[in-house]
Amino acid sequence: MNNEIKIKGILTPGKVISVTAIMCIVLVIVIVLSLVLGTADVTFKQVIGLITGAVTQDDPVRLIIFKIRLPRIILAGLVGFALSLGGVTFQALLRNPLADPFILGVSSGSAFGAVLAITFGLSFSLGVPVMAFMGGLLTIYLVMSLGARKMGMESSTILLTGVIVNAFFTAIIMFFISTSANDRLHTMLFWLYGDLSQSQYTQLLIIAPFLLLASIIIFSYAKHLNIITTGDEIASQLGVNVDRTKKIGLLIISLIMGLVVAFSGLIGFVGLIVPHLARMAFRSDHRMLIPVASIGGAIFLIAADTLARTIISPSELPVGVITAFLGAPFFLILLRKRGSQWSRS
Repeated sequence: MNNEIKIKGILTPGKVISVTAIMCIVLVIVIVLSLVLGTADVTFKQVIGLITGAVTQDDPVRLIIFKIRLPRIILAGLVGFALSLGGVTFQALLRNPLADPFILGVSSGSAFGAVLAITFGLSFSLGVPVMAFMGGLLTIYLVMSLGARKMGMESSTILLTGVIVNAFFTAIIMFFISTSANDRLHTMLFWLYGDLSQSQYTQLLIIAPFLLLASIIIFSYAKHLNIITTGDEIASQLGVNVDRTKKIGLLIISLIMGLVVAFSGLIGFVGLIVPHLARMAFRSDHRMLIPVASIGGAIFLIAADTLARTIISPSELPVGVITAFLGAPFFLILLRKRGSQWSRS
């Protein structure tokens, strides 16, 4: 009987593909719903008309869908995918169920670069993203050089260094906000809480290839992540180069975080909530967890952004406000039950 249970629990490529396909179907449904919902009325019939070509070129619906809503939805999906992928990876590498993609302070470093760009009047189309990405790179360099070069890749060291760097950049950000003119203050605050309203197709073309490459690399390390979660010493005995795996994983995810933060601002808790929900539903095998959690992150952020732009229509909220509103209680519950789901296999 026990042998039958174990056989049924074996994870096969077919099972991973089937579950991933179901998640993709759910993603498409959420995208269609998000296209329909908004300040301007758009019906399912009009969306179908756009797909089939029944809607004329000069129809306002075409402008609303293709110029405003669709690029924003795709950006939300890519950012949510990246944040959740980062959450899964960091929680495995640092063996900490409360780890978040921003644990190394990459978010605050990127925010520092963006706030600096806004202060000096650089444009959101190029200046702010470039400066935000450079800020993320600076954070990666500081964490790796201060926390890993002499003391190794111990999880506690990396976490502590990230907290210190995060606090330092947060203090600088608050200084700039406190000394900025009022018109720029609102822009900074809105961006700092997550802003997807500046989405453009050129941004998507920049993010998508890097995110695809990062996903493939991280997925190729899925078995290594499974072993590392059992402990660094055990993983080393089983032939895993723990330090090398951690450096590659942390570097790749940090670069992706810097890239998406550059275009979306700070959006918290996605990398905490979604990976844990995926882990509760599908256990802790990263061959399943990585695709399910990543696609789940895309679904979650698209839904959250739809809520952010419709809940107080015609005005809108930063999407980070919605994710924080949902994520903070989840974090507290998780903190009380720390490790309960992490230990499941």
